[in-house]
Amino acid sequence: MKRSGRCLAVATTVAAMAMSLAACGGESSGAAADGTVTIHVQAWKGGGAEPANVAEINKEFEKTHPKIKVDFEYITANDTYTQKLQPELLGGKAGDVIMVDTDRMKKWGASGYLADLSGESWASRITPDAQQFAQSDGKTLAMPMELIGIGLYANMDLLKKAGITEVPADWPTFLADLAKVKKAGIDPLALPDKAGWTGSSVLQAAGSTLVYQKNKQWDADFLDGKASFDPDWKEPLRQLKSLEDQGYVDWKNELGVDEWSQGPQDFSAGKSAFWYQGAWQVSNVKKAGFPVSFAPWPGGAAGTKPNGMLFSGTMWGVNSQSQQGDAAREYVKFWSQNNNLSKYLEAEHAESPFISGLTPESPETTAFTTAFQEGRYRILPSDSWYAAAAETTTGSKIQAYLLGKASAAQTLKDIQTAASAK
Repeated sequence: MKRSGRCLAVATTVAAMAMSLAACGGESSGAAADGTVTIHVQAWKGGGAEPANVAEINKEFEKTHPKIKVDFEYITANDTYTQKLQPELLGGKAGDVIMVDTDRMKKWGASGYLADLSGESWASRITPDAQQFAQSDGKTLAMPMELIGIGLYANMDLLKKAGITEVPADWPTFLADLAKVKKAGIDPLALPDKAGWTGSSVLQAAGSTLVYQKNKQWDADFLDGKASFDPDWKEPLRQLKSLEDQGYVDWKNELGVDEWSQGPQDFSAGKSAFWYQGAWQVSNVKKAGFPVSFAPWPGGAAGTKPNGMLFSGTMWGVNSQSQQGDAAREYVKFWSQNNNLSKYLEAEHAESPFISGLTPESPETTAFTTAFQEGRYRILPSDSWYAAAAETTTGSKIQAYLLGKASAAQTLKDIQTAASAK
């Protein structure tokens, strides 16, 4: 997309303001008389329904760093978080350490708000697969905290009632299990899609096996103009529609159910045998009391072992305007250490993004962790063609397709257009 002269002028002005603010320093507590400093940490994990062991890690940090105090601020995720931090960053009043994802890292890094962390000791330990999601223009601007799975949940009590003892690993077995569950009088599958996230994500999960087991370099090929959604993604798209055609999902109803609030509540209440969501929900679902299993989406042909789909999730960035930059870097370094980060990964049921990282195992996530350990995984390209805007557009296009308002060919064309936008 061609940038206009006016946009370029605005961007230049914003960058200049960011540099000026960086020179002035951010709003942080100064050192106390005894040399103790306080760092302000802002995040969308560590409070609300997702405590994620953040308080425990912060407490341990303060114990091992008695001269550094942590002023932790939990902020609700998504738009609320961005709308709060954006003006704070512009005004030089944001935290010393701020939680980011790949999209925010790139945007805030381009504006000069994030310090270059390339020289930190942990930077060389990031796995090659995760490295690209923490970097912009060749610089490491954030410390990745997790690679987190998104896949299929199963209520093992309900499956048992239908005579099923294990989570399906391929598409024919999945369809057969859905039929058994339905015959037993149990709602087989919940795919709440009010915001368009689930449809878009399931497409990606199915493609993680169907597309990437054929071509691990599909992302690079697509960006080079050597691959396209039609025909490569026809089968993943077909799977979504076939679930309704065979009577296992009513997409019109699913598009009325919120995937972030009602969806988790319904599954925890035992209303369906299967459900699709991220591994970050495992801890909450376990509280329901029934045995649960989290596994890769079973999208492949009979006998195929599925690829797990991972998302490069939360990361820590250091505010370039911080007056306590050394203490902020020390905080991030502490999180990078296996024994500390593993507490967060355990709560999130996520995989470590570091070479020789410590990935906690749990009986609920055995199928997914096994896929990761065997190298059967693909990380969502949230740093390129599946960035935030493209993901949102893809979700709405798939909603139209599932309601019969667009053909498969048109939908794939629309997704390709969204993925190609710069």
